[in-house]
Amino acid sequence: MSETIEEKLKNYKTAPFDARFPNQNQTRNCYQNYLDFYRCTKALTAKGVDPLPCDWYRRVYKSLCPMSWVQKWDEQQEEGIFAGNV
Repeated sequence: MSETIEEKLKNYKTAPFDARFPNQNQTRNCYQNYLDFYRCTKALTAKGVDPLPCDWYRRVYKSLCPMSWVQKWDEQQEEGIFAGNV
């Protein structure tokens, strides 16, 4: 019954329900998954582990977030002025 990470990523369609964000407005869910992706990637890369499991967060935030927000956040990270704690 247990799926591997690769199977979950392959079968991914759209962001699943997240009990932390039960409301219709998914802005916080979008932002949290964006942060989680970069935190996960940073942590696993520092340990020398393949960051493939982090791809789940990337798929969720790309499904929920407007691309203009993602581009803005990416630019802010490159400039070192991103407000989030990554």
